[in-house]
Amino acid sequence: DMLLINTFSKLNESGIKSCVVFLAGQWGRCLGEECGSGGVQTRTLWCVHSEGWTSHHSNCPHAEQPESQRPCFKVCEWHQDLFEWEVSDWATCVLIPFPHNQVKLRTGECITAQHGIQRRSVQCVRTSNRTSVMSRICEFFSHKPEMEQACLIPCPQDCVVSDFSYWSSCSKTCGTGLQHRTRDVLATPMYGGADCPNLTHTRPCSNPLPCPPGEQHQYSLKVGPWSDCWQPQDKVVWQSGRTMLDFSSSSKDNLVKQHTQSLHHVPHHPKSWDMELGYQTRQVRCTRSDGRSAMLSLCTQDHTPVNYQTCIMPKHCEISDWSSWSPCSKTCRCQDLLPGYRIRTRHMKQIPIGGGKQCPALEEKEACNIIGDLLPHCPRYVWKSTAWGDCRVAPLLSQQDRRLGNVSGLCGGGVQTREIYCVQVPEHQSLLKAKGVSRPVNGRLCAGSDIPSSVQRCSILCPQPCLLSSWSSWGTCLHDNCLEPQGRKGFRQRRRQVLWEPLGVPESCPHLLESIPCEDPICYMWRVETGGRCIPSSGTCGPGSVAQRRVCVNDQGVDVSNGQCPDPAPSPTVPCEVSCPGDCVISSWSSWSSCSTSCSSKNSEGRQRRSRTMLALPGEGGKDCPASSALKEWRECNNHPCVVFHWEATSWGPCIENSSMSLNRTFLENGTVTCAVGVQNRKVTCIKMNVGQVISKRCLDSARPDGVRPCLLPCRRDCKVTPFSEWTTCPGSCLPANSTIPTQSRYRTIIHRSANGGQECPDTLYEERDCEALPQCPSYRWQTHRWQLCSLVPDSIRQGKAGPTEPCGDGLEARGVSCIGEDEEQVDMDLCLQWGGAMPPRTRPCRIPCKDDCTFTTWSKFSECSGCGTFRSRKRSLTGRSKKRDHCLRAELYPLLETEACSCNDFLSQPFGNWSSCILPESITPGFPLGVRQSGHLDQRECGHGRRYRAVTCLDWQGRPVSPSLCSESGYVEEACHVPCPLDCKLSDWSPWSPCSTPCGGGLKIRSKWLREKSFNGGRPCPKLDLKNQVYEAIPCQSACRQFEWVVEAWSTCTINTVTEASACGEGLQSRRNGTVGQVNSLDDSLCNQEDPMPVRTQTCILPCPGDCVMSQWGSWSSCPLSCDPTESRRRRRHVLRLPSPEGTCPEDIQTEACVLNSTCFIYHYNVSDWSSCQLSEMAVCGPGTRSRLLDCVRSDGKVVELSVCEQVNTWRLSEGCDVECPVNCVLSDWSTWSECSHTCGHQGQMLRSRSILQSAHKEGRPCPSQLLHTRSCPIRPCYSWLLGDWSLCHVEGADCGEGVRQRNLTSNPTHTYSAQPSYFPGPVEDRHCGDKLRKMSEQELVLPCSVPCPGDCHMTEWSSWSSCQLTCLERRSFETIGRQTRSRAVVVQVLENQENCPQQGFETRPCKGGTCHTYEWRTSGWNGNERVVWCQRSDGVNVTGIHIVCFLQSGVCGCEKGYIEVMTTHGFLDYCTRTPGIHNKKADVKTNSGLLKPGPSHIQDFFSDWSLQPIGPDGRVQLWAYGVTAAGFLLIVFIIALSFLLCKAPKPTSSPCPPQKPLTLAYDGDMDM
Repeated sequence: DMLLINTFSKLNESGIKSCVVFLAGQWGRCLGEECGSGGVQTRTLWCVHSEGWTSHHSNCPHAEQPESQRPCFKVCEWHQDLFEWEVSDWATCVLIPFPHNQVKLRTGECITAQHGIQRRSVQCVRTSNRTSVMSRICEFFSHKPEMEQACLIPCPQDCVVSDFSYWSSCSKTCGTGLQHRTRDVLATPMYGGADCPNLTHTRPCSNPLPCPPGEQHQYSLKVGPWSDCWQPQDKVVWQSGRTMLDFSSSSKDNLVKQHTQSLHHVPHHPKSWDMELGYQTRQVRCTRSDGRSAMLSLCTQDHTPVNYQTCIMPKHCEISDWSSWSPCSKTCRCQDLLPGYRIRTRHMKQIPIGGGKQCPALEEKEACNIIGDLLPHCPRYVWKSTAWGDCRVAPLLSQQDRRLGNVSGLCGGGVQTREIYCVQVPEHQSLLKAKGVSRPVNGRLCAGSDIPSSVQRCSILCPQPCLLSSWSSWGTCLHDNCLEPQGRKGFRQRRRQVLWEPLGVPESCPHLLESIPCEDPICYMWRVETGGRCIPSSGTCGPGSVAQRRVCVNDQGVDVSNGQCPDPAPSPTVPCEVSCPGDCVISSWSSWSSCSTSCSSKNSEGRQRRSRTMLALPGEGGKDCPASSALKEWRECNNHPCVVFHWEATSWGPCIENSSMSLNRTFLENGTVTCAVGVQNRKVTCIKMNVGQVISKRCLDSARPDGVRPCLLPCRRDCKVTPFSEWTTCPGSCLPANSTIPTQSRYRTIIHRSANGGQECPDTLYEERDCEALPQCPSYRWQTHRWQLCSLVPDSIRQGKAGPTEPCGDGLEARGVSCIGEDEEQVDMDLCLQWGGAMPPRTRPCRIPCKDDCTFTTWSKFSECSGCGTFRSRKRSLTGRSKKRDHCLRAELYPLLETEACSCNDFLSQPFGNWSSCILPESITPGFPLGVRQSGHLDQRECGHGRRYRAVTCLDWQGRPVSPSLCSESGYVEEACHVPCPLDCKLSDWSPWSPCSTPCGGGLKIRSKWLREKSFNGGRPCPKLDLKNQVYEAIPCQSACRQFEWVVEAWSTCTINTVTEASACGEGLQSRRNGTVGQVNSLDDSLCNQEDPMPVRTQTCILPCPGDCVMSQWGSWSSCPLSCDPTESRRRRRHVLRLPSPEGTCPEDIQTEACVLNSTCFIYHYNVSDWSSCQLSEMAVCGPGTRSRLLDCVRSDGKVVELSVCEQVNTWRLSEGCDVECPVNCVLSDWSTWSECSHTCGHQGQMLRSRSILQSAHKEGRPCPSQLLHTRSCPIRPCYSWLLGDWSLCHVEGADCGEGVRQRNLTSNPTHTYSAQPSYFPGPVEDRHCGDKLRKMSEQELVLPCSVPCPGDCHMTEWSSWSSCQLTCLERRSFETIGRQTRSRAVVVQVLENQENCPQQGFETRPCKGGTCHTYEWRTSGWNGNERVVWCQRSDGVNVTGIHIVCFLQSGVCGCEKGYIEVMTTHGFLDYCTRTPGIHNKKADVKTNSGLLKPGPSHIQDFFSDWSLQPIGPDGRVQLWAYGVTAAGFLLIVFIIALSFLLCKAPKPTSSPCPPQKPLTLAYDGDMDM
């Protein structure tokens, strides 16, 4: 499209050129060689005639030719990251205006909302600094965002006003006046709603008495506001000094125009503030009650009001230039998107005086580093920990365990602690640096991340005994070294084996080999094994031989070559004999009995025996039996002396360096590097049993343990500490004079301590030093100069005359103020504003007495004070003519007595508030505030004697708070206190062990503890108890049935009781000895199990006669099958010892019997006992332990037998590891240092210290205390604040009405919260307690202009109270969170003639929170005759009037009853009812006509209001169905009565008439069921 540049030019003088204009096309693309601002943009120009054809450019005026080329910014693709659209938030929705910006009027009823429009600003900005650039740069990359959008606005809301107030009194006391009433704005019009109506109603009023002639008007002296204080030039002094009265004919004001004159100018000093004084005037006029002006003399009868006064020339606030911007608070890029901020400040150089302009803001803050893409990444902070400390068991002990005494050898479960500290981790830290040690920082920087645990459980290995087997039998006499045998001395050895060795304690078992010296040792010996039967040399009986196997074995029983045995080989056969039929038969030798002694001594020798018995007597000619002595054999045993030797080795010593070892480093299998190889030594000695150490050659040299072994030296570890933390910051401000120099500190933490000879830890872990280079606060002070003479308005100006006159009256005195530095030289004044404290006053009122003034004597001296709380006084008296002047005698104007309070140094100390927590004495490590380190102490003191504190208030004699240092040094009253110690749960000692749970075999025996005292005050709780309040411990046990058994000897020879020797064979008797044998010796027979039958001691026997077959004893029975199948059998054998005579036979040699369960056959199975309790070491409290159980082999009849009898594979675990959970007490961190006081003054200040839970209680550990926070009141220092008094009434000085002022006082007051009485309020104190009063006064509004209306003035009322908070709602639901409050001012008209000068009524709104939605509905009063009151009421009960509010109207209109005529309004509604002429009915009730509704609901309607079916319709008529129901009910009642009559009808009399029926009576007793 073509753009019109300028209007058509006029025709030139020659008339040749037509009406032509320049038209320009659109600008083309920006062209240029490089991107940026060096581009050029062009467009086309046309010279166009008004008729539409183009002409040459020369025909158009060249002066109006637009430019066709301009510089531009060439946009390139890479600019996309440098520019972007910046879009503001959408503005509030406004109504769509008409073309002339007129708000669209409501054309119809709004339903929910009306159309509006929202706008926002869109600009193209640089991404670097957010400065705006041309929009087309951003349009090159993307379309411009929309700047407008449609929106919806709530329906128009009209102005809502309250009900009218009561009518005021009549403006005149005689004649005709005016009355008014006002109302308040409750809600302002919004969204195009109707404006507020008039808030004032005025009506005339008349008094019964007419005004007397000449007193129709009332005159009042009215003053205007004071003019500005100024100083005119000297040349206009004469003109300006005149007082001119202006009587104009326009019935306006008759003014007293007073001009000003320059007064004294206080000479200024260098570098000091000058005080300039001027004067100001005000207008004075006399007004009439009808608003017209009158002669001034009608109002000023006695004296004319002052219309001039001395004033201070205003000076505006002066401030310095802005300081440089502070560094941005955001210096790195982190996850949050919040920008940083920076501030700059400026200070005051001149306090505003005389109503000068107030100071602007002295501090400015702005956002910075909003995006932060160019900032470095913020450092990360993580928690680090030191090495774990030593494992300690003592903290787990209960109070009962600690009383046992020595706890040095404790073992088992324990706890260990470490310290946690926060360090900074750079973003790109190398792996090597990551392993280094970082500097600790404040723990608050690690807030948000999980804190590692500072307490963990640990375990100390307990010494446990080795489980050893029994000693083996003594072996043969052997050489010490069978490979190199030497001499004839040897050793006999016995051994035992390690059945179980404690874990982690290698070579902790005792010696396993013992030896005794012997002679003629050998290393190899023959082992002979005899087998087979005796084979006679000839025949079937007689001498023969038995073959035997010969094997050469070494001392270990291993077969070796026969040549190694030094002794000759035994014979391959052994002679034997087979008894012939007539020979004596002797049994084989029994086994050798056990040796009677273990060794030989002078008093005892070891012996063992064996025996054989005679089985058959010889016959005639047979071989005789040996003598009875030959049936037994004895031999010596254990004839070695009772001297036992063994090697004993001490524990291995520490690993020490060995210079002979060339290997310095060793690489283990896991790749870790250990340190050099060293050696360990131990002492090995030869020990003689029951004697002690002997020479080494007495023990077996081959069995000597090693005394030296190689070891890996533990690496030398130096102590490792963190670097020192940064020094804590010093105060940024300067130091006041005579103040203590602040300190700064730093600390470091031990990561792990030295070990194995490494470098020890340093002694200094905490350092403190004085802050350096802190400047002393500059010392500046105010210096005041001499007061100047009292400055007055000259009398010539006051009287409007030329020439000086004697000045007198009220005025001002001024003085200069300068700022003095430390060198007593004057400096800039702004330095004292910062450092000099409160500025001294520079003006004060003064008075130069006039000749008509009251005169007094000088004040007398003050009287003496009689004590605290008393007053002293001084007096003066009138002199001269003043004694006769009435106004001088007025004491309120001229007091003759002055009193003042006497000073008092008596102070009262009163305790205030509650006692603090009981603080226990403890040592707190300095320099470690809360959050820097997290460490736990296992031995924290939690009870005992401490101190508690209570703050005190220090009051002077007037009850005002003063500094607590005047009453006490610390500001506290303290007393001793006691924190009760926690008492742990106490159990009894262990009871004796119970009997074994099983009568025979393995079982459990139990012992118990019972509860003696429950825990108290947070002590350790009791373990889990049973219903009897007991806890148990169980260990395995073996029943006594296995400790005792029947032992029998061999049967004696069968004895035949015969008289003759010829019959010494056949049946006889044989006996044997029985006994109960325990682990050592024979015992009483009753100890054996009585259920087992005692073995028989005698039995019958058969002694074979000569020629009889002699059989051996029966062998053992063969085994039955495991299932004891009764179809199977078992057998046993015997063999022939002597053959019978030829005619004789031998009995059977094989015997069988059926396998009968529990008789001849038994089934065996394993039986395992219950697990025992977890058994710990005697010195352990908890931790790893073992539990065990016993295994028995049980026969099918229930008898416990040896384990070897059970043939099944034993897979039972008889012991296993277990763990007893440790009762870990709660572990807390150290108490933090006391925080700063929360309030600098007053009684609400508190100091806090806290601690945190590092380890919660576990199991029966002591629970954590509930008190993790200690509070203590701060010393109560008085709070002083500037107190603004209430505004006074409007005061007009020297006049009846007009412009005046409302004032309020600014006083320094202590807060009244120190007293227990809320009504108590101490009086004001010196201003120095609150600071610079002059500066505070410049910041507060202490004087407000006001006006007192004169009679007849049209004036505004005071502001109404703020209305309730109201929201914009739709269907009682609001779509906004901020509501509005409104207040208004109405206009009061006192004289109708003065209405044209009345101001406009007004209202104000302000936002509020917590608003509500209001609804409106009509309310009516009861009828009073033909009238009632109708009003609109808001849902909160406030009545509203005079507005276009649609209340909830009830449908229908009202009508009149019969006999009354309806009088309707012009709108068609019933206005009132009037009696129809001729009808004398006095009742005028309003009824409901067809389609009409009564004015209010009746009682009948209320009764039916809760019914689901309404019998009365909305029009007030009874529903048709109600008539039907009524008729049906009536018919039903008739039917019931008829039916009752028929049933109760008397039958025909038969023999006797029916008795008469009683009449039915219904009695109502008030029951609802009736």
